[in-house]
This record gives sequence, C-alpha cells and structure tokens, in this order.
Amino acid sequence: MTTTLLRTAGELHARARAGRRAVVMTMGALHEGHATLIRTARGIAGPDGEVVVTVFVNPLQFGQGEDLDRYPRTLDADLALAERSGADVVFAPAVDEVYPGGEPQVRITAGPMGERLEGSSRPGHFDGMLTVVAKLLHLTRPDVALYGQKDAQQLALIRRMVRDLNFGVEIVGVPTVREEDGLALSSRNRYLSAAERRTALALSGALFAGQDRHAAQEALRARAREVPATRARAEALSAIGESRAAADAHAVATAVPGGPAAVRAAARQVLDEAARLEPPLALDYLALVDPSDFTEIADDFTGDAVLAVAARVGATRLIDNVPLTFGSFGAAS
Repeated sequence: MTTTLLRTAGELHARARAGRRAVVMTMGALHEGHATLIRTARGIAGPDGEVVVTVFVNPLQFGQGEDLDRYPRTLDADLALAERSGADVVFAPAVDEVYPGGEPQVRITAGPMGERLEGSSRPGHFDGMLTVVAKLLHLTRPDVALYGQKDAQQLALIRRMVRDLNFGVEIVGVPTVREEDGLALSSRNRYLSAAERRTALALSGALFAGQDRHAAQEALRARAREVPATRARAEALSAIGESRAAADAHAVATAVPGGPAAVRAAARQVLDEAARLEPPLALDYLALVDPSDFTEIADDFTGDAVLAVAARVGATRLIDNVPLTFGSFGAAS
C-alpha cells in the first residue's frame, strides 16, 4: 500500500469514497501508540474503506510558555509509519488551510468539564483542542474517528461535543500503548534524559499501585458477596487458633464497597517517593474521577472511573491514566 500525502481539504474531498472513512487525528511525531490507532482504524474501515491520518500541530492548544516551537515535526518519518500501519492518506494541512482567516473568532467552548484537571493546568487548552477537532471532522468528513485513551479527558470532551452538537460521526477510544518499562507512549518522551525517564516511571508506577489496590479490594468484595462472614465467625476461628482463617474472615466481614480513598493513597505513596528522587517529580495532580464529567468520585461511588496523574520531570510535562470500575460485584451480603 502506498500512502498519499495531501495538503488541502479540496484534494481530500476529491477522492472517490466507497466504504467507511476512519480518521486518526495527530500532531505528528508518530510512535507506536499512533500506529496502534491506525491499525485499529484499518480494521474498522475494512479493505474497501479508507484510513486518513491527520498531521497538524494546532497552535490553539498551546498556552503561553508551552512547547509549540519545539514540538517535534517529523513529517517524512510520520508518512513512513502511517504507510507501514495501513493508512491510505496522510492529510497534513498548513495553518492557513485550517484557519484561513487567522485565529478563529468563533470557537468551541469546553465548558465546566474543560476547566478541570488538564483544563485548570492549561487554561484554554481544551477550547483549542475541540475547535480544531471540530474543524478537522468537517474537513475530513469521516464515518468514525479514533482517539487514544491516554488523553482520557480529551476523549471524554470529544465524545461530549459530538453528542451535544449532533456530529454525525462515531468516536472510538483505543487503549493506551506503553513501552516495556510501563511508561505511556508520548511524543514528549523524547525530551527526557535517562535520569528523568527513571523518575518519570513513577507516573505509571503510581497508577499501577492504585490499580493493584483496587483489584485487591474488588476481589475482597466479591468474596464477601460469595462467602458471607461475620465478626463472630472471625472471633471463633481465632479462639481455636486458626489465625490465618480468622484474619481472612475478619477481612471479608469488614469489606466495604468502593475504596477510592485507599486507591488514591496507594498511588500517592509512589508519587511522594518520586518527589524525593534526583531529578524529582513535580506533581501537578492526582485525581480519581467520574469520566462523565471529570469530577472527583466519593468513597461510596460505584461505576466506571479514571485514575489520572500529571507531573513534570525537568522541563517535560507528562500525563497518564488507567480506567477502574468500582462495585463491579455488587453489594456485599
């Protein structure tokens, strides 16, 4: 397969369409995470469909002091990766193709959900992101658009925009791709020195610690549902010297729904330790949120949640997250 490079929407619109068009939106500097998105898009579009990869560094997403000028631009390498991964087209428009009248006067506003977490740390970022996503959806006219779950808040906002504003496109989230050491793939990873990378592993380490604590709690809740236990049973086992069985029975008897506080604490411990490394990790936020609105969940929460973290290591800011589900086994008996 030969991937075609197009620079204008007119060129893209002139292409004959037979099956479904799947679009993967990127800012370039493509890596294996993008390749996974493209391969997934290829599977969705099928042999008769079309996969379009957009490469556009959107100036509206970068605030003052952020890395717009030094953001990597590697179009030749991006084109090669897109071709290997199954893309039919790379659409790489110039800024004046996307914003022909200069910076747009009318923009998409992310609303309250866009002011939390990433939005609080990067004011205006999500307004710029949604504006360019809306424009690229119009310019590429896809049937389906795919986005990585690493940018969980971005994905949630795109889904909300598409639903609230009646865009006729299906949005698909693709799980985060990680390097062998657990670090989430990101174009910004290349900025890290060897020492900074070692510190940066605390982001995924914290998430995995929270995930492990959550899994243990949910397993205990499942056992409480299947094998009801009481404090009296635990005390009786203890009286006859069955200490391990007594401890297990006591744990089951006192199992409580949820456990968000313990999940946060497990993740926080890893991040606190990383703050004492050299170079240190500077935490921006650790949050356990409801993905429908990105507000913090309560300790009695049940349902899907996202454990998210953002931090700086040296001059590089990184984000990561893992999905969790609380109360998946129902209430304890």
